Amino acid sequence: MWVISRKKLREFYEVHEDAAVPLHIWFRIVEHARWTSFSDVRATFGRRVDRVGSCYVFDIHGNDYRLVVKISKVWKKVWIRRVLTHGEYNRGEWKKDCG
Repeated sequence: MWVISRKKLREFYEVHEDAAVPLHIWFRIVEHARWTSFSDVRATFGRRVDRVGSCYVFDIHGNDYRLVVKISKVWKKVWIRRVLTHGEYNRGEWKKDCG
């Protein structure tokens, strides 16, 4: 998978240092993934990922953080939309991006 853009991850973990390792691990897993469906994503991440509208929401660092992404319809690209603290996620503003 082609992950766009790693910069959002870096900007987040520069502020939330404990998220650096889990986000690096997530990135490495996803860039080597060959998914063709949500069930493939679930097979990789289990219950640590949910589909919400057109987005996929990953639990990061023991559910302290949430990573919201979109995945292309042909399963080639992953666009990082937002990286959020649990509090930011609960406010729900991210849902506007997910239809």
